[in-house]
Amino acid sequence: MKFRTTLILLAVFLALLAAVILVEHRSEKAREKKEAAEKLTDFKASEVEKLSLKKEDGSVISLKKDEQGHWQIEEPLTAEADEYEAGSLAENFASLRMDRVVEEQAADPAAYEIPKKEVSLWLKGQSQPVVIQIGLENPLDGTLYARRADRQQVVLLPSHLKYSLDKKVFDLRKKDILKFDTARVQSIELKSKEVNWKIRREGETWKFTQPVSALASRYQVDNLLDSLSGLRARDFLAEEKDPEKLRQYGLDRPEFTVVLELQDSQELTFALNRKDNKVVATNSLARKIIEVDSQIATDLSKKIADLREKKVAGFNSWEAVGIILKKDNWQLAAVREKVKEKGQEQEKWFLTLDGGKKEPAEESKIESLLRKLEYLEASEFIDNPAGLKDYSLDRPSLEISVRVKPADEEEKEIQLLVGQENSDRQQVVIKNRDLSYLFRVNSDFLKEIPTKFEDWQASSDNKK
Repeated sequence: MKFRTTLILLAVFLALLAAVILVEHRSEKAREKKEAAEKLTDFKASEVEKLSLKKEDGSVISLKKDEQGHWQIEEPLTAEADEYEAGSLAENFASLRMDRVVEEQAADPAAYEIPKKEVSLWLKGQSQPVVIQIGLENPLDGTLYARRADRQQVVLLPSHLKYSLDKKVFDLRKKDILKFDTARVQSIELKSKEVNWKIRREGETWKFTQPVSALASRYQVDNLLDSLSGLRARDFLAEEKDPEKLRQYGLDRPEFTVVLELQDSQELTFALNRKDNKVVATNSLARKIIEVDSQIATDLSKKIADLREKKVAGFNSWEAVGIILKKDNWQLAAVREKVKEKGQEQEKWFLTLDGGKKEPAEESKIESLLRKLEYLEASEFIDNPAGLKDYSLDRPSLEISVRVKPADEEEKEIQLLVGQENSDRQQVVIKNRDLSYLFRVNSDFLKEIPTKFEDWQASSDNKK
């Protein structure tokens, strides 16, 4: 009896389940049908292989994908298209939702001034385009009267489509035609009336090779390369840079010439000139002459001193594992080591004593000095010094050695020789052992230098 009841209940459940599924299926179909009825077009933007915009004056802009799937402008000129702009244009008209239907069977579309403009989209595998005809703008809300050329229905389309319909050739063109891969640059040479220099990449650093041998600021050099690679056309001045056009824009004898040596011994040359309150540019791989943002001329006009690395000691304070201070006949050394406290591994600073003994150090004072050294910058460079004696560096008032262990790199030591302080100017001259030139810096950091061993001893509270 119980088994029969179970079977009946199961049958009822299955019947209810089937009914629910059927209702949901019908609801889903109804929803899909409703959504389809609300759309003037319903296909994927990726299916669009060609499109054209016909303007009110009869002019046409046509774009087509090449064999690699990149958009190209075909009319009124041949040029590379901006992938984002062309893709957005296809996206806007591929799945086009109507605001509302005005007439199901419009006898006279011309009453709505259809077609003032036309958008034609050619889809994969189809020889005939989908044509959307645009008419008047509704003065009440800015929506647009429109219809598909293969339908009698007149509808209103969203007002935001006006921006797509008003696109000019310039809007749709690829503007970063001077772009290059900055990671491939091995050296940079600038030739100009005011400044001439050459910088070469050495591992992770940049170094001047002309007119001085010195470290260059990685931040400044990378920014300059990014600015060059990121140049975008504000206007296209010449489609072909023949000798006459180069002379017209002063690029036969440019104000700035930038020569980039790339990997595999390739070379890329930029020519830039200020002309009629504009900055015009081209490079050896581009056929065109364009107007670019004037900021690049300011960047290229920077003095060598502005591009040099001003930091005296290039290290990160958190990567320091040891420091030694030597002054007269006095020396103070500290190391950072891993220790276990309460079952957890931590890094602590210790003062090193004779015989290899160690005792806890006042960590805040050591780390404060390391941060001061990390951010210590030159106010002036002294290139090709005649001798260290002239700057009291033959017998420095202070020697600082910092051992650094960057992640995944070998440990290295940075050694600084500090001359006598000029108290009137509050400056001191420093030599980094690894560099041939000297730095004149603000002497405030000397306030962080301990005068006796006890200055870096941990307080009794910190020792516990």
